[in-house]
Parts: sequence; structure tokens; C-alpha cells
Amino acid sequence: MIRTILMLGFWTALLPFAALLGFPWTLITGDVSFLYRMGMWGAFTGVRIAGVRVRTLGLERIDSARTYIFMVNHVSNIDPPLLLPLIPRRTSVMAKKELFRIPLLGKTMRLGSLVPVDRANRDAGIAAVRAAAEVIRQGINMTVFIEGGRSLTGKLLPFKKGPFYLAEECVVPVVPVTISGTHAVMPKKRFASTPGTVEVIFHLPIEPKDFGSRENLMAEVRKAINSGLPAEFQETLAGGRRTEGPTEARPG
Repeated sequence: MIRTILMLGFWTALLPFAALLGFPWTLITGDVSFLYRMGMWGAFTGVRIAGVRVRTLGLERIDSARTYIFMVNHVSNIDPPLLLPLIPRRTSVMAKKELFRIPLLGKTMRLGSLVPVDRANRDAGIAAVRAAAEVIRQGINMTVFIEGGRSLTGKLLPFKKGPFYLAEECVVPVVPVTISGTHAVMPKKRFASTPGTVEVIFHLPIEPKDFGSRENLMAEVRKAINSGLPAEFQETLAGGRRTEGPTEARPG
């Protein structure tokens, strides 16, 4: 509990500091990169204060000169501040619209070209996909928590279809990403975090020429993300087999 309070206290103290330094610079120069770097540093530092260690696999597969859509599983509130600073170059996020109503935080998210999503409104969801497409066309990566919400069990929920329309429209590679371990560190419906190690696996990018149908792309992304989950959280395929794990060797 103490580490969680320290993490939240650090983020609370950093936000007005970032506003005082980052906002004026961004407004004067029109360049949000300083504010973005400050935000990413603060996010990851807070995670470390909470006692979370991060092990990353497959990041060498990502070409920092290209633009990607990262599709990620989601089980914990600590997933975004842990993952986003790991992504090379700037990334946007499709985030629930309620977060944009928080003073300072909402303004920061808008300056960073984050995209608000109303999960209860289908028409608003279509508008969010269009807004995300405009962000990608600016050369900014997009990160999507593909289930649309946090899993209570650690197993994959059904995927939202919007991000797959987005991939087809923008014709950029899709990178499936598995986050494993945050279910134990800070599960859904629990405020306090527990120190521990989290593994983030960046799977092989799926190139647009290999998308096939939208359903095939969804199946490939699901298979890749599922393969990186602990065995007890993996889905079982027909015939009782589990998906094969990631091809890279895990550090000892």
C-alpha cells in the first residue's frame, strides 16, 4: 500500500510541474515532444517507485523509423504507464473519454494527440477510429488495448473490431504485444500494488500484405498475444493444444 501511495503521490506532484514547464514550451514552439518525454519519464519512474521491475522481449523487432499500431492485452491500471514509455518514438492511445475531463491530465492528453473513446456509443466509436487514423497519418504510432477494458481473470476477453478497421484503413504494420505479470502486481478492483516482475513481449510485426481478411488479422493478433501469456491464462485451441510461445529465448 505504501508503494502505491508513493507512486500516486509522485504522479500527482509531477503533473503541475510538467504543466508549468511543458505547457508554455509546447504552446510557444508548437512541439509537444518535450512534454511527451517528461510524461513518459514520469510514468515509468512511478512504476519503478511501486516496486515493479520490467523485462522486455522482442523490442529489437521494432523499426523506430516506421509507424505501427500496437495491439495489447489489458488486465491492470498499471499497464499503460508501464508499456507506453517502452515504445520507440511517440505513440498515441485510444483512451476512455472520462479521462479527458480531468483537469491538467485531459489537457495533456489532448496536446499529446490521444484519442477519446466512448465505449457505450457506436457512432462515437466510429469517429474515434477516424480520429486515430488522422493521428497515424501524422507518423505517430497508435497503441490500443484491444479488449476495450481490463480482464478480471487474466485471460483474453473478446477483441474490439474498431482497431482492425483502423489497421486496414491506414495500411501500417500491426504489432501484437503481450503484458504478463500485472495481473499479480495490481489486479482489477484492487487499489494497492505488489512489487514484482512484469514481462512485456513485442511479437513479430504483421505486415499489411499479410493481413488477409479482417477476421484473419484478428485471429493472428489473438494467437500472438495469447502465446505470451502464462500457461494458466492461455486459451486452448481445438484439439486441446495451446498456442506456441514466443520464438525468442527468454532470459534466465
